[in-house]
Amino acid sequence: MLCSSFQVSRLAIPSVSVLISFLAYTSQYFFLYFEPAPLKKQELWRLNIFALCIWICYYRSCTVDPGRISSSWRPRDSKQLEADNATGRQRWCRRCEAFKPPRAHHCKTCQRCIPKMDHHCPWTTNCISHFTFPHFVRFLFYAVLGMGYLETLLFERASIVWAARDLPSYLGPSVTQIGHLFILLVVNSLTVFVLSVLLIRTLWSLGSNTTTIESWEVERHETLLRRARHFGGFLDGPGGVRIRIRRQEFPYDIGILSNIKQGMGGSSNVLSWFWPLARTPARSTGLEFEVNGFEDPHVTWPPPDPDRIPLPQRHLISVGNGAEFSGYGSVEEFNRRKAEDLNRQRAGLNVQRRKRFHHRIQEDLDEGSSSSDHERENGDISHDGEEGWRNAEGERLRDFGVDEDIEFYDEEDLPLGVLIQRRAQAALKQLP
Repeated sequence: MLCSSFQVSRLAIPSVSVLISFLAYTSQYFFLYFEPAPLKKQELWRLNIFALCIWICYYRSCTVDPGRISSSWRPRDSKQLEADNATGRQRWCRRCEAFKPPRAHHCKTCQRCIPKMDHHCPWTTNCISHFTFPHFVRFLFYAVLGMGYLETLLFERASIVWAARDLPSYLGPSVTQIGHLFILLVVNSLTVFVLSVLLIRTLWSLGSNTTTIESWEVERHETLLRRARHFGGFLDGPGGVRIRIRRQEFPYDIGILSNIKQGMGGSSNVLSWFWPLARTPARSTGLEFEVNGFEDPHVTWPPPDPDRIPLPQRHLISVGNGAEFSGYGSVEEFNRRKAEDLNRQRAGLNVQRRKRFHHRIQEDLDEGSSSSDHERENGDISHDGEEGWRNAEGERLRDFGVDEDIEFYDEEDLPLGVLIQRRAQAALKQLP
């Protein structure tokens, strides 16, 4: 599977390049020999200018470094870090063994945390991030604009051919020309339709300052809110912890114009938003972002989620007579959990504990493969937790390139303090 995926990714850029070349240049060859309506000089210039803009923006989308997080980066707000730890928000990447800034995610393909990661694009084999997003937007814009213009030229020639359909064949274009025109029209129409949908979605994300991953998180948050309403506003977390789920506003929507300015590299020059050779955002940016102030300044995104909250740290609690036990939180909490487990056992119910992420997702896969088509079609297969949850379009975090293995906590995860301490010790060992 990995080998197949690697082979496909290697063919992505050549395939897109062939598609651009086919539409941009074989169309000009067709127009050159299409006697009823040869290509005008201004039309020729426009086609080649659009093609050049597409090539430049696509090249930059593929080759510009999406960014990386320095291992020395630390959150400035200690209170915010404490609040994140308390609510289980992940500010520590277990792959990179370093702090993770807001809006950053670990890409399983790039093998590092990406600043303001939108998604890993298979057609550019590069991450769409804080640094590559402006180039990607310009590529989609010029691709839709250029192919839209080509569509009008092709449709004009197709109309001429259709109007002369009753004339003798020797008076019209050859069969080869008609076939070429048909293929160009079909391929260009399908491509411009798909890219138009992608451009509209991307412009919506630009205007709302929401990445594709964050749109998924917003929808997930809405789902958790609906579930929590049936349980008094709380959902069960690991170790018997009850997590309060309250509505949290998305913090990075700061107004349409400010959103566009931030997404297009921080420039307020409208012309630079469309200039193919515009500068990549400064490498010093992408770690901190302006917020709208609708929430407490120490509250960060994403909102609390049961599957992203680590199991409470075990510690020894004295119960008198020199005896100690390993539990969670307090003696009262331990006794309450023990009583609940005994009551469940007496009632013939299984005492359920959250299993490790890898075990849970494997059980989901096994259950899905062993279930009948009827069960899958009717949604009878249950997926408990975020790892089995999909948005309205059927997408999971891994579909955007996010490394799911570190987005969800396992029961045996070490506390953040221990991880930080290990990281500091490893850094000291490397010193001469």
